[in-house]
Amino acid sequence: MESIFHEKQEGSLCAQHCLNNLLQGEYFSPVELSSIAQQLDEEERMRMAEGGVQTEEYRTFLQQPSGNMDDSGFFSIRVSVSCGLWFKLWFSENSEYINSKMKETLGFLFQNGRFVEAE
Repeated sequence: MESIFHEKQEGSLCAQHCLNNLLQGEYFSPVELSSIAQQLDEEERMRMAEGGVQTEEYRTFLQQPSGNMDDSGFFSIRVSVSCGLWFKLWFSENSEYINSKMKETLGFLFQNGRFVEAE
């Protein structure tokens, strides 16, 4: 039997460990995930600017911390699904659905009651 890659949990780097364990190798580092999170932050900033950079809503948005990462090692589910893998995002706790997809699915990522299916 081949060995199974398991990246042990360090800090709050759940997204990194989850992706690397799913893919069975050291594919993503905190630096790479941070870069993806920063790209998502910039896309969000650009979308917010479309409403006007002088608006109170935009100025308030700029004062908020990133929703895609923080200093603890947290990365949002958006970062995970932006890693170049093919994912289906589901907002369900339906275990029957998960069981029906087991044979054709590479894996599942769970976060706060939501799951992401990797094909």
